[in-house]
Amino acid sequence: MSDPVDRFLDAWNGRVQAAFARACTDDLHYEDPFVGEPLAGAAALAAHAARLWEAFPDARVEEAGERLRGGAYAAIPVKVLGTNTGELDGLPPTKRFVVVQAIVYAEVRGSRLFRVRAFCDRYDAAVQLGLLPRPGTLGDKALLALRGFGRAPRR
Repeated sequence: MSDPVDRFLDAWNGRVQAAFARACTDDLHYEDPFVGEPLAGAAALAAHAARLWEAFPDARVEEAGERLRGGAYAAIPVKVLGTNTGELDGLPPTKRFVVVQAIVYAEVRGSRLFRVRAFCDRYDAAVQLGLLPRPGTLGDKALLALRGFGRAPRR
């Protein structure tokens, strides 16, 4: 039987929603910066993946370094690459190519993943898509001013 991390990455790249059930437990707990609330179960993760595949039809996940494995835990550096050619949460396609570096931290139970948390820079992804200004630019400073940062404190 193959490694559950391999099956998990293959599920993302294979674009077959049912593949997540082979990689993850039925009571999977999944989190990443783009889901809002944690997802419960392989079916919920598969639906999340389908949204990504729709917005980024060429999306792929590549390992970006050596896996760290200790007992029931694994940390996998990855990068997610793709071109935004489909609608995403009501936003029109930007037609921009993005590369998002991430760390996937997983707990293995038996031969499947039980708990998975992905960490990445959501702001950088939005900058690459052209949805937010690059840090340090005039647009970034204006956005911070609108949010109340950089103003003199009230006396």
